[in-house]
Amino acid sequence: MSEFLQDPEYVEAPPSDVSLTEAPPHTLFGILQRLGPGLIVAGSIVGSGELIATTKTGAEAGFSLLWLIVIGCVIKVFVQVEFGRYTITTGRSTMEGLSEVPGPRIPGRGNWIVWYWFLMWLASIGQLGGIVGGVGQALAISMPITESGREFNEYLDLQTQLKVTQAELTRLNQRIEDGADEDLAVREALEAEILEAQQALALLPTPPDSYDDRIWATLIAVVTAGVLMMGRYGMIQSFSTVLVASFTCITVVNVVMLQRNATWAVTWPEFMHGLSFGLPSADAGSGVSPLATALATFGIIGVGASELVTYPYWCLEKGYARFTGPRDSSKQWGERAQGWMRVMRWDAWCSMVVYTFATLAFYLLGAAILSRTGLNPASKEMVRTLAVMYEPVFTEWAPPLFLFGAFAVLYSTYFVANASHARVFSDSLGVLGMANKSEAAHRRRVTLLSGFFPLLCLLMYVAFPSPARLVLISGLMQAMMLPMLAAAGLYFRYYRCDERLRPTMIWDIFLWASSAGMLVAGVWALVSEIQKSMH
Repeated sequence: MSEFLQDPEYVEAPPSDVSLTEAPPHTLFGILQRLGPGLIVAGSIVGSGELIATTKTGAEAGFSLLWLIVIGCVIKVFVQVEFGRYTITTGRSTMEGLSEVPGPRIPGRGNWIVWYWFLMWLASIGQLGGIVGGVGQALAISMPITESGREFNEYLDLQTQLKVTQAELTRLNQRIEDGADEDLAVREALEAEILEAQQALALLPTPPDSYDDRIWATLIAVVTAGVLMMGRYGMIQSFSTVLVASFTCITVVNVVMLQRNATWAVTWPEFMHGLSFGLPSADAGSGVSPLATALATFGIIGVGASELVTYPYWCLEKGYARFTGPRDSSKQWGERAQGWMRVMRWDAWCSMVVYTFATLAFYLLGAAILSRTGLNPASKEMVRTLAVMYEPVFTEWAPPLFLFGAFAVLYSTYFVANASHARVFSDSLGVLGMANKSEAAHRRRVTLLSGFFPLLCLLMYVAFPSPARLVLISGLMQAMMLPMLAAAGLYFRYYRCDERLRPTMIWDIFLWASSAGMLVAGVWALVSEIQKSMH
């Protein structure tokens, strides 16, 4: 059984040492105490996928693709559990398991699915570059360092506010035309506000480019590298859980309170339209394809391809496989394995509830506010544009509140994903025969890579300072890997599953449905990209 970095409280021992086994909890409270890997995964998910990609999809597609967002969150969990089942049963890592999947291979050098993972990993480094850039933008807006940064903020704040006020006036006029009883004084106030903003913008010179976001991103990357090189599982779990939980609650409250505002409230017909399996049309004038954005988002929201790969590593570090013990034919092993499988399933589904609520909230905000105002989060204006979603409810408190939240979820993703990449990449080098597979060598590589990867992500952002685009490119690569991971999940289920852990027929039906959905998403994303490149 493979061993990986463990909590300091656990004593490392040979795989055959049964003293490491532990009886699984049987009460609900006991199970909840042993959750953890899914919380780390949620910390990675509620960031680039939800805050950036999901809101961008809502901004471009309106409410039309709400159904796809829901499916994208739920459908992949069945494959995720199969990956966890493989790890608990064998004690082996994801990359070791993927290297067993039939197909083209080079003996001792991995196979087709491991090779593609390397391509996806390169794209995901770009994604994390976009994320650390988003963190830098949030800090540059709230705490500009240079004079040019302050001028840049003032100009773009006015420009963004003008767009929002114009959209609010348009919706007010529409309600008046429809016969609604509206206060005409409100319209006069909005018109005056628009005129004032236009005059202020005319007096301001176009500001030069600001480098404050890159300065902050550099500081964040350096600090993260140091923390990760010293970090352990427990600290990573606690840190990501606190950050994600805080902003998820704020966002859900924002959506609920938004319903009190007639201008921005989500109507019941709009919500039902979003669940009607309809498809939006591309905006020929802007060249924006909401469906293409949604397909890239599908690959990254919920448990994306990257999280499917990393989840078993956190299960190993939490101890699920170690507590189960080396597989044998004894009744005791079967009972322990069934018990820890139950804990792992609770872990996977509880985390799904967390990130699904967050995803729906972010999508509805993007559709209700950004889509109606014509704002689309991109480039240096990404974080400022996203902050608009919180202004109708939190008014003057919106900017600082959102900037805290953006920092929380984006940095949580950056932090957790770099920790995950270090573990998976180190293991991959061993699987590909490019590095020593011993535990000591693995531990050294994880430490070094934990310090190197955050800096590599920073270089990606400096070279390509467009966070939303970097995130969506990674989402496309992940979407195309989903069918491969679905195939691996089916292989684990039917060829690597211990008979004592065999699931029910109903579970198998959902697993096949999950795999089919991931296949459709991957193929659709590939075809769309080919068609896009041909035009």
